[in-house]
Amino acid sequence: MEYFVDSADVAVVGAGHAGIEAALAAARMGCRTVLFTISNDAVGNMPCNPSIGGTGKGQLVFEIDALGGEMGRAADKVMLQDRMLNLSKGPAVHSKRIQADRRLYQDIMKKTLEHTENLSLIQAEICEIRKLEGGDYRFAVVDRLSSVWHAKTVIICSGTYLDSRVIIGDVIYPSGPDGFHPAAFLTKSIIDLGVKMLRFKTGTPPRIDARTVDYSVLERQDGEEKLTPYSADTNMADLEARPKLPCYIAYTNEETHRIIREHISESPLYSGQIKGVGPRYCPSIEDKVVRFPDKTRHQLFLEPMGDGTHEMYLQGFSSSMPSYIQAQMLHSIKGFEHAVVMRHAYAIEYDCIDSTQLSAALMFKDIEGLFGAGQFNGTSGYEEAAAQGLIAGINAARLVKGEAPVTLTRNSSYIGTLIDDLVTKGTNEPYRMMTSRSEFRLILRQDNADDRLSEIGYAAGLLPEERILRFREKKAQIEAEKARLRAVVASPKDGINEILASVGEPPIKTGMRLSDLLKRPNVTYELLAPIDKERKPLPDAVIFTAQTDLKYEGYIKKEVADAERFTKLEKRLLPEDICYKNVLGLSTEAAQKLEKFRPASIGAASRISGVSPADISVLLIYLDIKRKERERAENRDV
Repeated sequence: MEYFVDSADVAVVGAGHAGIEAALAAARMGCRTVLFTISNDAVGNMPCNPSIGGTGKGQLVFEIDALGGEMGRAADKVMLQDRMLNLSKGPAVHSKRIQADRRLYQDIMKKTLEHTENLSLIQAEICEIRKLEGGDYRFAVVDRLSSVWHAKTVIICSGTYLDSRVIIGDVIYPSGPDGFHPAAFLTKSIIDLGVKMLRFKTGTPPRIDARTVDYSVLERQDGEEKLTPYSADTNMADLEARPKLPCYIAYTNEETHRIIREHISESPLYSGQIKGVGPRYCPSIEDKVVRFPDKTRHQLFLEPMGDGTHEMYLQGFSSSMPSYIQAQMLHSIKGFEHAVVMRHAYAIEYDCIDSTQLSAALMFKDIEGLFGAGQFNGTSGYEEAAAQGLIAGINAARLVKGEAPVTLTRNSSYIGTLIDDLVTKGTNEPYRMMTSRSEFRLILRQDNADDRLSEIGYAAGLLPEERILRFREKKAQIEAEKARLRAVVASPKDGINEILASVGEPPIKTGMRLSDLLKRPNVTYELLAPIDKERKPLPDAVIFTAQTDLKYEGYIKKEVADAERFTKLEKRLLPEDICYKNVLGLSTEAAQKLEKFRPASIGAASRISGVSPADISVLLIYLDIKRKERERAENRDV
């Protein structure tokens, strides 16, 4: 027998990285919010790698912070190692990644939730979401104990718990990640709402007892001395005081590969036991050995799970092999001959949705008030989940308040790219963010995330006055320094040619602006210091962005022009009632895809697979014809 408990403006199902950001955003925007989790001990869990950031993912964390989200602040507080990836390449693809103390991260996030006004954290397995007819509340949310909450909006952030099962060899059992029980009943309720479901799979490597590894034969990898915070709110002294732990590099070998090939028939991936689609960019070790038979070794990373634990994470060694074969594989690796497994590797299958059912606000197009975020939407990774949760939380709150949604575009952010890919293209495997997914990488750098998104976060009510004033001061400093560098001229008499010769750059014969000198490949802001007598001390972040903006100025201008053309196509809206089958000149495939996805704009239509440039031309002509017809009709009425 059901019994009513309470009502909320926003109900969030799942307290992983998506659910945390969604609930915090909604509550901070003044909405009464309830956050449900299968276990309060699972809040903010990192069931996969103990890290935050990475290529493309680091950009997401900076953007989350710029909008007023929580992930960056918490990540800085739990950092065990800081690395900036792709430093040998241009700044467009620089991506920060940290090793994180996973239990400390959970503690911080749980405490943050518990101390947030308007927010209740409740341990409950949600089994049903059903529509309510009439009144202010659109949904009833029911848990396994028959408790009922009414909600104006619901955000599903179920992660990998939805009807999930763990697979280790021929051992298969219902389970969520890390031994938490699954959300066994919610899928049926979601299907009953008219939602199309998919089945995906992911996996983890074994966790190793650090005391049983021979580090003398492994390559030590320390973090960087110069630290870069994710969050503009982080105190540098606190960041620098964090304990610093090393990682280690190991390799599989021909013996490892022989064991895998001999037992490949026992892998659930190849025996047919695993039905879900796994991530292409993070395959299991057995999949890598089969797919790349010519490779004699694969690189592995041994990473700390925390400052006070002996558990180590062997990244790159994900597997669903039987446990006894996992042990043979592990012991064949140099340095791991006597390694003890504290947790076996496993694969996990789970339900998720076809994300093309969502709008750019992450609300279901056909179910007003129902939102999805995170792995429920078909993505992979903590950062992708948190980014979606933040946007879903903002838009659920804005719907409650009767305000228009916040939607980010591809040319504004990696978050916009992520969401646009999901809702216009969909995904047939767990989606992972990478810098290569963005056509606007040079203007979507992690160092300028605050410039692109802070005003949006402030307008949404997630950034306080003090934070936005600090950002505006930083922006003014950047613009002032760029103007100064454009104005200061270096003369051959100043000794600049000796400096240029020291880095292999040709000399100058006449005066040259410092801004133009910076465009040379080997010239940096610091290199020019001896002849730049007018420079004043500035924060590192100001210097980096000013230098980057000037060094790549020509390329940035071209990309900005491309972004402006993109914006024009985004502003060409398609009528909601358009019947694509009746648009003359559209290919049959394009008409079918457009009918299915119902894009909001010409720009969105152009990114749908199967819609060609010729089809876009047809749609533009169609819009022009319809516009002229409206104008003639209006003139007749006059």
